[in-house]
This record gives sequence, structure tokens and C-alpha cells, in this order.
Amino acid sequence: MKNLITLFSLLFVMVSCNLEPKKINFGEDSCYYCSMTIVDRQHAAQLITKKGKVYNFDAAECMINALSDFEEAEIGRYLVTDYETPEKLIDATSATFIVSPEIPSPMRANLAALASQANAVSLQQSKSGELYSWEEIQLLLNN
Repeated sequence: MKNLITLFSLLFVMVSCNLEPKKINFGEDSCYYCSMTIVDRQHAAQLITKKGKVYNFDAAECMINALSDFEEAEIGRYLVTDYETPEKLIDATSATFIVSPEIPSPMRANLAALASQANAVSLQQSKSGELYSWEEIQLLLNN
């Protein structure tokens, strides 16, 4: 019996701390930071705490601006949508970001994220703009 209780407890912990992305319900879910309805499938973002709580954002810039609401140690994952694959959430910490006046985003930061640096360079050649890493884009938006 004691082993059964231990097994169920362990299973509960594993299920409740799932750090997998959750589907964003476009047109229904609201941005945690600005409260706008999330409609743009190319610019959405998601933050997942280590406890598995999910926060959705209408744009990467909203997620970055909201980081001051969280302790860094409590964050499990930072996710952004891949500009070239709308609705597909990718790891923000390994994404390449582009800021270009030719890429309007919901909060007017003209910011998009791409999973591949090569694709970001290609997009930069067609749309102009500057490329940034996760660390660099945070510094840019927080200044």
C-alpha cells in the first residue's frame, strides 16, 4: 500500500510539472502582459514556469516586458512562435530575432523570431533589419 501511495504521488508530481508548450487558442486567449486577444499566429509567445503554469503573450516583446513579474529561477521555458511556421512554438533562448520596419508585430516592436539563423539571415536580406540573440533582444527592449 505504501508503495502504491508513493507511485501515485510521483505520478502526480510528474504530470503537474509538465513543461511542454500548451496550444494557444488564437482569437480567444488573452495576453498576460497587455490583455489583448492573441490573434497573430506569427508573433505569439509563451512562458512556462517550472511548476507548469503557462502564460500566453500576443508578442515576444510582451513576454520580454513581463519578465520583471517573474523570478528567473521559477521560469522553466521561454517560447516564441517561429515567424516562418505560424503557431509553432520554439525555444526563445535559441531563436534568432529580427527587428525590421517591414515586419509589423502586435505591439509595434517590429520583432519576429525564427528557429533557424540561416532563415533569419535570408529574411533579413529580403526585409532588411537587424538580427539579435535572446540575450541581445532582451537588452534592446529593456533600454
